[in-house]
Amino acid sequence: MGCGSCSTGGGCAPSGCKSNGSCLTGGCQKMEVYDWLSNLDMPSNYKPFEVIEVKFKGARKEFYLNTDNIYLEIGELIAVEGSTGGYDIGHVSLTGELVRMQMKRRKTPMDQVTRKVYRKATEADVDKWKLAKDLEWETMHKARTLALDLRLSMKISDVDYQGDKTKATFFYTAEGRVDFRELIKKMAETFRIRIEMRQIGMRQEAGRLGGIGSCGRELCCSTWLTNFKTVSTAAARYQNLSLNTLKLAGQCGKLKCCLNYELDTYLDALKDIPDRVENLQTEIGTARHQKTDIFKKLMWFSYPNQEDWIPLKVDRVKEIMAMNKKGQKPVNLKDEAVELATTVFVEKTPDYENVVGQDSLTRLDDKPKNKNARNNNNRNKNNNPNRPERNVKPGQPAVKAGQPAVKPNQGGVKAGQPGVKPGQPGVKPGPQGQKAAQSNQKPVENRKNQEVKKAPEAVKTEDGEVVKAPSASRNNRSRNNRRRNKPTDKPKNEEN
Repeated sequence: MGCGSCSTGGGCAPSGCKSNGSCLTGGCQKMEVYDWLSNLDMPSNYKPFEVIEVKFKGARKEFYLNTDNIYLEIGELIAVEGSTGGYDIGHVSLTGELVRMQMKRRKTPMDQVTRKVYRKATEADVDKWKLAKDLEWETMHKARTLALDLRLSMKISDVDYQGDKTKATFFYTAEGRVDFRELIKKMAETFRIRIEMRQIGMRQEAGRLGGIGSCGRELCCSTWLTNFKTVSTAAARYQNLSLNTLKLAGQCGKLKCCLNYELDTYLDALKDIPDRVENLQTEIGTARHQKTDIFKKLMWFSYPNQEDWIPLKVDRVKEIMAMNKKGQKPVNLKDEAVELATTVFVEKTPDYENVVGQDSLTRLDDKPKNKNARNNNNRNKNNNPNRPERNVKPGQPAVKAGQPAVKPNQGGVKAGQPGVKPGQPGVKPGPQGQKAAQSNQKPVENRKNQEVKKAPEAVKTEDGEVVKAPSASRNNRSRNNRRRNKPTDKPKNEEN
């Protein structure tokens, strides 16, 4: 929901709340202020406070004098006096008596407020301000190129144009002092505007650019955090955090500011915990300290070569430490262990209506229990030799129920020729084909006998001689012998 004055917006109309920067959710601008005195009736002789607060791009807010008593509301675009001449465009962030409180909070005396409010922004002022904001991205990249050509150890992170497009402020980060006099000359020649260089820290840079933190929310420095306190690794030690720089560092490369949020609570809880507790001397041996729960005020100890840990209260640990200093030892720490209450998990019924129609969102994560059983059944069906579909070739009709299946050693049945073995002469369509189809339902030996009788007994040559043709059974036998995978069939009439 960025508006024109924030670092993520583009133009005066925000893309989210459509309130022109005056929304009450705090999403349009950093350091959004709610005027809780706006709905109160003021006295009749009340004179409004002549100073107003105006916000600009980023987290910049300044005070201006409303000498002409122009009626202004929060969120309006106004033209104010520039810092080095000209005018600038900003949003009204606060008016009335709350401005007086803000000045006290920031310790800004009335004498330091010298710049004035010119007017409400006209349409020409807004158009010129939009053109100036559109040039910021291109100007920043050109300035980075000039800095690289001069081999300056600095990083230009942001550019802020003045509303009248006569001045630009360049924000940069660097480890030390940088001599950028030559850079300013080249930028003035390139952009034809007044140049101001302002060095900021890593945290300020992250606040201006914005982003999402490891917690999943927008960065604190870009939403509400204004003052940056020093963060040390001692804050992580007090909170028993692992000293891993990748986890403790934020997007700015420094330690996270949120390490200081709960530090005071941990310090208060650590006041009752004894320091440097390593071992406790007992009559059965030395108990070593394992861990401490500072909020429950419990400390765990364990004996050598034993896996169970013994929880003790902090007060009792202090008493045992005092006894050890006097040379006294308790008998066994297990007799003084604290009984910990077991956690009971209660299933809570959801207080919402299941409109999706799914019982569980993790139902797809569970593996099907009968998956292996189904695979085994499919494997057994495929390996079954009695399946008639395994003996049927492509294009061949399947064997019907009640019909004897064709054995592998008898040869398959070709498509369109039922009952004919491979190697035998085909049966022509007509009455002979019907007889062959009927013979397919008879036993195998009877079919072979019928086929042998149908074979021609003699063949007439070209010279007129009659030669006896070999029996069909011998031809079939010779052909079957050529097939290595099938045994030879000997019909009964072959003996004749």
